[in-house]
Amino acid sequence: MMTGATALERPVRRLSWTTSPRPDSSIEWMVANGLGGYASGPVAGGLTRRFHGLLVAALPAPLGRMLYLTHLNACALVGDRRVWIDRERVDLLASPDTAVISDFSLENGLPVWHYSSEGIRLEKRVFMPFQQNTTHVIYRVLEAQAPIRLELAPLFHVRPHEGLVAGLTRPLGVRALGDEVEVEIATDLPLMRWLVSGAPATFAFETASEYAVEYDVERTRGYDHAGGLWSPGTIALDLAPGGEVAFSVSTEPWARLRDRSPSAALDVEMARRDALVRQAPSAGADPIVAELALAADQFLVSPAIRAEEVAEARASGEEPRTVIAGYPWFTDWGRDTMISLEGLTLDTGRNRESRRLLQTFAHHVRDGLIPNLFPEGERAGLYHTADATLWFLHAVDRYTTRTADRSLATEIVPVLLEIIERHLEGTRFGIGVDPADGLLRQGEPSYQLTWMDAKVGDWVVTPRRGKAVEINALWYNALHVAADVFDANGHSPTAALCRTAAAQARASFNRRFWNPAVGHLYDVIDGEHGDDAACRPNQILAISLPRPILDREHWTSVLDVVQRQLLTPVGLRSLAPGHPEYQQKYFGDLRSRDASYHQGTVWAWLIGPFVDAWLCVHGSDHASARRLLDGFLPHLNEACVGSISEIFDAEEPFTPRGCFAQAWSVAEVLRAWVKTAS
Repeated sequence: MMTGATALERPVRRLSWTTSPRPDSSIEWMVANGLGGYASGPVAGGLTRRFHGLLVAALPAPLGRMLYLTHLNACALVGDRRVWIDRERVDLLASPDTAVISDFSLENGLPVWHYSSEGIRLEKRVFMPFQQNTTHVIYRVLEAQAPIRLELAPLFHVRPHEGLVAGLTRPLGVRALGDEVEVEIATDLPLMRWLVSGAPATFAFETASEYAVEYDVERTRGYDHAGGLWSPGTIALDLAPGGEVAFSVSTEPWARLRDRSPSAALDVEMARRDALVRQAPSAGADPIVAELALAADQFLVSPAIRAEEVAEARASGEEPRTVIAGYPWFTDWGRDTMISLEGLTLDTGRNRESRRLLQTFAHHVRDGLIPNLFPEGERAGLYHTADATLWFLHAVDRYTTRTADRSLATEIVPVLLEIIERHLEGTRFGIGVDPADGLLRQGEPSYQLTWMDAKVGDWVVTPRRGKAVEINALWYNALHVAADVFDANGHSPTAALCRTAAAQARASFNRRFWNPAVGHLYDVIDGEHGDDAACRPNQILAISLPRPILDREHWTSVLDVVQRQLLTPVGLRSLAPGHPEYQQKYFGDLRSRDASYHQGTVWAWLIGPFVDAWLCVHGSDHASARRLLDGFLPHLNEACVGSISEIFDAEEPFTPRGCFAQAWSVAEVLRAWVKTAS
């Protein structure tokens, strides 16, 4: 097994159980499989989220992502001592008979634990082979004075990964076939298969083994949190010093699961990750780029849930790609994909996948819009977004500019023509140009169409109906992108129409959005309640996009206001302190959280546009711009180790919140880091 020749290591030391009655469960790990499936949990062990598990399989619609194996209780018998390595309940992990995690690290982005207890040292590794709904857990005895017995108890509650944690149902059947076990969950679900390799195993099946578990994070988030897990029994193995054993669980056929040993599969996965690091242009000289390139890989997936789409693409010789917006609960979102595209693919040397992403979403354009999201387990997208399509044109432009490949833009000219035509004439959800001033307006009751999209029941927290500042910055940029493509492909009259529309929009924007009384831009004009002068980060896009809509004379003022009121070490606040609706913390039940989601909460992805704007104003001062990213370095050792969270509280200590690994957070920090290299 490959254990030493790794390209990258991130050690994490803040894990001692001796300073607290309970281990720190706020630090989490995650691995993904390139299909949208994943495994995750607290580094210290146990379970705190409904999403924690060793195998969340990405299954075709209408199933979606299903949690199969929730946990693997593990203990070592050393003489007459029973030493617990991992248990399902966090409150049991600080007991005297629990092994201490002596260190934890990521090797090439994959988690590795070392446990110690009175003369024994054990190693555990968890990984998922690429594009398989399979998880391998490998244990190795590093030190022991005599053979030890390892006991493993698989615990599961098969359900949708975001489903209710209560209501445990026993499986239909458990069948042992030598060292292989099949568990039939339900007639409409694939079998769960597991096997143990590396040492002879004894299975002790029990008639009734139920474990109570409480998910602490779910309780704080206002969700049901008390549930149960079921185990068919215990697996026992004897291991000599230096011995190694693997527990493998899968929904794949036996032939694929047995295709190669877990150790060989780990070597293959390590080699794949080495290749990812090597192909990222600046990763060899910069370990942060290398780490973030591996973090980016978790979000780039084949849309396995939409099997028909995969089959159609492969029939035409292509491999469809999409982006999981965030783990653990987001699916693929159009807006997030387009904002993330440059950092996830172009800055990591994955140009071909960038092209495939754009082709995938171009295929789904309807009425001039790309999908806002694909709901979990469903084949069709939802289109309630005013900005995702404009970000799509930005992404096409970035791909063309950075790769010099103009064939993609030529291929999708009909799609671009539809997009521009429908926006000029008007399309769904009130999205369309106001002929009076050429600005793009949007809005329909009960819909949240911008990226500030929190909604509780019928309450749209930040509706922003009217003419939003970033929507019009994106629209101006999109018109010029489209005009360039149309000119290059024989559609000069339409190109001229785009440039005329862009000129009208720019003149109106600078006349109407600039607010001299406060020195920054209105967030929304012609809104439900008039013009909104709230200081929000959206205005930074009027400077940061490749074709800025804002007159240069106002750049410094806007940047200074945003820096003074919104900038934090981990991104930009979504609303300035002092506003009546400003919220310092993102915490509590769903209503409380959504009420603060865009009302002060810090968003990591916004650091990318801010760095762009900073460089527009300050020129080549890359050193100062790079310092704007320093706060993300310690964050790589908290929340989900090696990744970047979705959001943070608006005030110190800027506690990470939301999804523990977010695509556009990783992408924009990576992009800004590469851009500010000296």
